[in-house]
Amino acid sequence: MIWAVALGSAFGGVARYLLGGLVQQASRGSFPVGTLVINVSGSFLLGLFYRYAADSAAITPEVRAFLTIGFCGGYTTFSTFSYETVRLIEDGEGGRALLYAGLSLLLSIGGMLLGLAAGRELLVLRRS
Repeated sequence: MIWAVALGSAFGGVARYLLGGLVQQASRGSFPVGTLVINVSGSFLLGLFYRYAADSAAITPEVRAFLTIGFCGGYTTFSTFSYETVRLIEDGEGGRALLYAGLSLLLSIGGMLLGLAAGRELLVLRRS
């Protein structure tokens, strides 16, 4: 189980680094859109994996731990989110900090809801 979590964390961390950097570079701005994309997509993936794995015997406990605790834990970046929000505040950009925090919260919860719904639909398709 420990190795499943460790391996998942490694893959999640690398995915976060590559995708977050790519998105941030493509945005060409100082707004932390790369981290925002990671937080929202990570919430979606966790919802998808959690719902599907919790209700499917096809997913072993080790694979579930690899995907949820490991991959999603290594992939999502709320510690980075906190740091970047504080940096915006320290830079005198309180409005942008509030916008960033609000978007992160609302869109991540939306991502979770969509992921849970997608997992439910996958189960329906699998059982049909």
